[in-house]
Amino acid sequence: MPVQIPDDSDFSSFKDQCLSTDGWASRYNKGGVTVWCCEEESKTVQKLKMRIVCKDVTAETLYDVLHDTSYRKKWDTNMIDTYDIGRLTVNADVGYYSWRCPTPLKNRDFVTMRSWLPLGNDYLIINYSVKHPQHPPKKDYVRAVSLLTGYLIQSNGASSSTLYYLTQVDPRGSLPKWVVNRVSQFVAPKAMRKIYKASLKYPDWKRKHNPTLKPWMFPEQNTLPCISVSELTVQRADSLENIDESAVSEEKTNHSEDEEA
Repeated sequence: MPVQIPDDSDFSSFKDQCLSTDGWASRYNKGGVTVWCCEEESKTVQKLKMRIVCKDVTAETLYDVLHDTSYRKKWDTNMIDTYDIGRLTVNADVGYYSWRCPTPLKNRDFVTMRSWLPLGNDYLIINYSVKHPQHPPKKDYVRAVSLLTGYLIQSNGASSSTLYYLTQVDPRGSLPKWVVNRVSQFVAPKAMRKIYKASLKYPDWKRKHNPTLKPWMFPEQNTLPCISVSELTVQRADSLENIDESAVSEEKTNHSEDEEA
């Protein structure tokens, strides 16, 4: 299946999903964080949506935090590795991301095409999984599939913003029910709060670390190798290994204090 770079209608559709209440059931609402599950989705490919109001954080700062790979390595303690593979256009690239799952579950990784768009007082970042010939699945990871994942950031004025995170991921494994419940009740809210805390600290950190380097805002700063969309294909879940981890009990897992996703 050929890869298509998102256009304005794709960003508009994503924004509508973030703001819509139809077909979403609230699973968590506490401490300024709300988590919804899409009522129509199967248990295997769950669709989650989250929202947090970030006081004292501008929309621009949130946007920078979500783009800045160097800073992510400082705050995303659940991440194993992340790197950019290449650029497609001035607002689209391909990248790799891997993260720790609680043992004895296998760790997961992605290769995704990411696109972004500042739109007035809104900022959008969306991605979905692709296949790149030089970045096949790795032996010690389960290659998961992002069907659609992204962020909507809305400005609430001079010093406040609202962050939406919507994700539909196929983990390529029959996960136990407790994992699905834990994601919506614990992992997702904690991840949103961690982004918020990281955003509060970002301006000071950025002043000391290449303060003018923001290739997501200034394409002329982008030094990634150019790749053609023809090199990519959409990553279909049915072409990947599917493992059965449904029998893993919660008691046997090792939950990190900083576990995020």
